[in-house]
Amino acid sequence: MRTKFLIPLIAGLGLLWACKGKTSSESADSVSAPASVTKEKVLNTKSDTIQNAAKLVKTADIRFKVKNVQQTSERIADLTTSLNGTVIHNYIHSTTSDSTNIQKSNDSLMKVTVLNITGEMTVKIPPGNLETFVSQVTRMGIYIDKSKMDITDKSLDYLATRLKLKNQNDLVNQQKKGDSADPKSPDNMLAFKNNMVDQQIGNRKIDDSVKNSVVTLSFYENNIINKELVANNNLSAYNMSFGKRLGMSIENGWNVFVDVFVFLANLWIIVPIGLIIWLFIRYYKNKKTAAMVKS
Repeated sequence: MRTKFLIPLIAGLGLLWACKGKTSSESADSVSAPASVTKEKVLNTKSDTIQNAAKLVKTADIRFKVKNVQQTSERIADLTTSLNGTVIHNYIHSTTSDSTNIQKSNDSLMKVTVLNITGEMTVKIPPGNLETFVSQVTRMGIYIDKSKMDITDKSLDYLATRLKLKNQNDLVNQQKKGDSADPKSPDNMLAFKNNMVDQQIGNRKIDDSVKNSVVTLSFYENNIINKELVANNNLSAYNMSFGKRLGMSIENGWNVFVDVFVFLANLWIIVPIGLIIWLFIRYYKNKKTAAMVKS
């Protein structure tokens, strides 16, 4: 009697245990499957993110006033080097606002000039150091006229060029294999390939702009007064004094008189010849007068 009830009880417990094990196995499978799918999805997302990283181009423009343009230019160059950057343009220019000459002596002048000095620099800085660079540069100025930073997203332009290059490469490969139904002439093919080169260069320029932020700097200082002693370029200023010129004039006059006297002395023969001619003319007139009286 007891055996009759015990056998169905054991059979029921065995069936219950089997159903529980199957349920646990299905649950484990259902859990492990989403986990693997999620992991695979994360990996794919990470791969896509790396492949299609955002192309952010950062640029900055700063104009400020400084105490000394030359010293500021040198400090900016040192700062750029320390932050792994490169100076690609450095220009210092001086313009003359006003100028005058003050005579110091007969042959020298004091030239006083008002100068306006400005500086322009263009540097490339890694984007990670851009904020540090801008912060330290602005501290070099007395005050800031303007400071601007722009971030341009070139991701779509970069992606569009990559897709175009892929299509063009596929077309070139098809033409090489003879699969293309529209073969291009050599000239058109050359222009086509040149266009591909331009697109590749354009993407490389974007990569360079992403890796190196371009910062344009312009700075200036207060007008300075420059004094320098220069030679007098007015030749009349080199004339001698009145006393010296008067003495030299008297001396020159005496020399002229002596020269004239010596010249006349060289003509002494003219005096007796003239005297003889005069005596002859006088004798002729006297003789003519006497003949008229007798007649």
